[in-house]
Amino acid sequence: MTIAFDRAAYQKVFNDLDEYRDYCRFEGKVFNEKALYNRDDKNWQSYLKYQNYLRAKSRAKGRKK
Repeated sequence: MTIAFDRAAYQKVFNDLDEYRDYCRFEGKVFNEKALYNRDDKNWQSYLKYQNYLRAKSRAKGRKK
């Protein structure tokens, strides 16, 4: 019996972990791997807000005032 590996899922987790680590490093936050996908963690909440900010900023780039 073998275990089937889902390469895309593993890549997503490790890419998210790298992005979260970079965010913590550049923003001076404490990096803890256990905080990944934990909505109760304050650093993870601030990371999600930062991601939403970047998404909104990129959407508004093409808009005219």
